[in-house]
Amino acid sequence: MSLPLTDNLTSYDRLNELLAEFGQQHVLRHWAELDDVQRETLASQLNEIDLTELTRLISGKDKNTDFAALAMRASSPPAVRADGSGAEWPPAQARQRGEDALRKGELGAVIVAGGQGTRLGFDQPKGMFPIGPVSGRTLFQFFADRLLAVNEKYGCRIPLYIMTSDATDQQTREYFAANNNLGVPDEDLYIFKQGVMPAVDSVTGELLLQSPSSLALSPDGHGGTVSALDRCGCLTDAASRGIAHLAYIQVDNPLANLCEPELIGHHLMAASEMTTQVVRKRYPMEKVGNVVLVDGQVQIIEYSDLPTPAAEAVNEDGSLKLWAGNIAVHLFNVDFLRGVAAKAGLLPFHRALKKVPYCDEQGQLVSPDQPNATKFERFIFDLLPIAKNAFVVESLASEAFAPVKNADGSPTDTPNAAKKAIADLHREWLEQAGVCVDQGVQVEINSKLALSSDDLKGKIRTNLRIDADRYFDTRLESPE
Repeated sequence: MSLPLTDNLTSYDRLNELLAEFGQQHVLRHWAELDDVQRETLASQLNEIDLTELTRLISGKDKNTDFAALAMRASSPPAVRADGSGAEWPPAQARQRGEDALRKGELGAVIVAGGQGTRLGFDQPKGMFPIGPVSGRTLFQFFADRLLAVNEKYGCRIPLYIMTSDATDQQTREYFAANNNLGVPDEDLYIFKQGVMPAVDSVTGELLLQSPSSLALSPDGHGGTVSALDRCGCLTDAASRGIAHLAYIQVDNPLANLCEPELIGHHLMAASEMTTQVVRKRYPMEKVGNVVLVDGQVQIIEYSDLPTPAAEAVNEDGSLKLWAGNIAVHLFNVDFLRGVAAKAGLLPFHRALKKVPYCDEQGQLVSPDQPNATKFERFIFDLLPIAKNAFVVESLASEAFAPVKNADGSPTDTPNAAKKAIADLHREWLEQAGVCVDQGVQVEINSKLALSSDDLKGKIRTNLRIDADRYFDTRLESPE
């Protein structure tokens, strides 16, 4: 139940009566101090909340998953392995099928970019973080360049749907506007915001105020992508263009191969409503979601929910039984997403205990020392169990996964580690093309020149040598 914005929008009596039904009338305690604009803001926020659903979540009456029991029944998912085994069709056939779909204009692209670069020591949207080891190109530039290269190679126009959050929306829009959309045509770029959920006191279940006139709100998780795409008209736009499938990535992985033909082809050959790309876990308790098969359904068990014995279980050859690590690269059938959007309750909410600053009874902002609030969010991977023919495709981490999450100096997932991964991959491409590259040389190849090592082989002269006084970047040109 949400609050109707009819009659007097800012009527205290009306709001108080409706909030009292759910024991949440305390959020109006500063009402007398607010001006008309502030009252309208608070009333509008309250209107967006389904208080009936929130009450159910607070009570814990929604379905709780026994992950330990799931893990006991879990096995390896149906998957194409990195060596091409595991499917009834060869990789070359999948690539051809994916290329055909691109040429027919059947693909759209979704980038989830709601995160700030706070953990990187970067006070802007993460998509604006400079990650190019030579060029300093941003994460957004990496993906825009790749998309433009795919368009050029296959003669298509792939619409780009970028999901922001309240924290990143304005700066993201300003960034693209100031940089000519990074080359993406206006009519093919859609920037939209994900939804929000209120934080509640972890003990009392009361809604928290960020200020006297505003609730403490946070993004509703990457699972909110589906409802946001629908609410903002992106699914309708995709359907009107003849887009049958959406390629999905998160902005913090510069090696994510957006709209990669072979992955698209496997998705189509499997007649899958949702296909997910994975990498082999490096060690049992690695902090990635575990893609598994349970009771005939593909699903993900988060690393934090996976019991240690299940994580450490091995096959006869010593390899991990639960080996497939989620890297948040997916392919979706558009009709499937439209169906999910029409049934809001299909994706469950997950809870997280967090430290959330809040406004107290005196109107003062309190910054807690310990986690004090419950946040609710949805995860996109929870679509896997309800997708028909859900499928998994393994890629090598060196070619597909270099997340940028933590500041340099942290043990894993740092900018320096990602830059090294980019340079190492592009050095390998050069060497496969017959170019000798000295160790330690920073190299970077723009997607506009080559999308793969095979592309590169046809565009450069062989028997070249790149020494320590030179570097390889976007300035490399095709031979005449």
